Amino acid sequence: MVSKINKKSISTIHEYLKNFKMDSQEKKQNNSKKLNQKSTKIDYLEIDGKKIPRYTNEFWTSKQRQASSIHEISYRACFKAQLPRFFIQLLTKAKEVVYDPFSGRGTTVIEAGIMGRRVISNDINPLSEILTVPRFFVPTIKRVEERLSEIKTDYKSEAEIDLSMFYHKKTEAEIVSVKNYLQERKENNEEDMIDKWIRMVATNRLSGHSKGFFSVYTLPPNQAVSPERQKKINKKRNQVPEYREVKKLIMRKTKALQRNLKKEEKIKLAEAGKTAKFLTSDARKTPEIEDEKVSLIVTSPPFLDVVQYSKDNWLRCWFNDIDVKEIEKKITVTRKLEEWTKVMKEAFREFYRTIKPGGFLAFEVGEVRKGKIKLDEEVVPIGTETGFEPVGIVINLQEFTKTANIWGIENNEYGTNTNRIVIFGKK
Repeated sequence: MVSKINKKSISTIHEYLKNFKMDSQEKKQNNSKKLNQKSTKIDYLEIDGKKIPRYTNEFWTSKQRQASSIHEISYRACFKAQLPRFFIQLLTKAKEVVYDPFSGRGTTVIEAGIMGRRVISNDINPLSEILTVPRFFVPTIKRVEERLSEIKTDYKSEAEIDLSMFYHKKTEAEIVSVKNYLQERKENNEEDMIDKWIRMVATNRLSGHSKGFFSVYTLPPNQAVSPERQKKINKKRNQVPEYREVKKLIMRKTKALQRNLKKEEKIKLAEAGKTAKFLTSDARKTPEIEDEKVSLIVTSPPFLDVVQYSKDNWLRCWFNDIDVKEIEKKITVTRKLEEWTKVMKEAFREFYRTIKPGGFLAFEVGEVRKGKIKLDEEVVPIGTETGFEPVGIVINLQEFTKTANIWGIENNEYGTNTNRIVIFGKK
């Protein structure tokens, strides 16, 4: 089992990855009839005269049902919970600090909390904190229901911007009423964790492609289209927004998030939340984190100009009274590889300061621009220049099932999905 490795030497990590096989317990957890018995393929990446081992295998699976339902929050460019779990089990032990400097929807820190670790979450986008914090303090279904009943709906209320292409007039009034209630509670310093939970769920339900969302059919919820684009979608599909009952959908999603969350997991999350740090800083400057505090960083940075976070989240920003233009000013979007590496070097120096001796950094990168740029090969020199020792590159190669392909998931021509994680150690 991975959990038996913990803080072993780098050579032990090499042996583990080299001889990796999913055991019977993993098979049981994955609800899989077929157990991965593939051998790890090892090749070497030579950089500056140094050979870096590269391990390719199916080290974890990505079926959503295998992870806790508490992770099921939509966010652009996020990895599955199985990725951080693999490295948290391999490289840390209970009570140690796990940090994600580009936290996004909070996958790394939520999974670390469930596993009994202490956590630090950071993302310059304030939506990250809104989506992450409430899931450490999970309220009962009854308390959410009671709080929603206290929110009065003014069916004459309207948004200050035109949202008629997304919502039925009655639905819009209900959304605005919830928005105004939460904003008033926040301004009066009365907002509690139940309010934050409702805010988190409502933010996640604003738009999407099923009847579980407040909006008419649109793109997936992690990328809100512009009003003009939505008008075209409505025209093409010959659709008009139908009434969706906001409180009912908030309750449905609340129950779904807690669907398979165990009592002991809720307790561990709450314990981690009490000592957690939730930051909205530039990853290059995090003075709130003490020197050599962190045992493991598991993260995935913004990839060049692949994802436009603030543009995708304009509707969520509106609901939470966040100035999109201000966020755009803060978020670094690098379109050239040289710019990206410069920013990452600065971030790596800060990572090195925060990680304790014997700690690790698991840095997930991908192939961008149709595979022309392999960021893992760019990251290794950045790490070595800032003092880290490259341990190796883990490539998790997954074959899509027929069901996945039916839904049009095609990450590359071979019908596979690839995660590339560069592991660094600090002596």
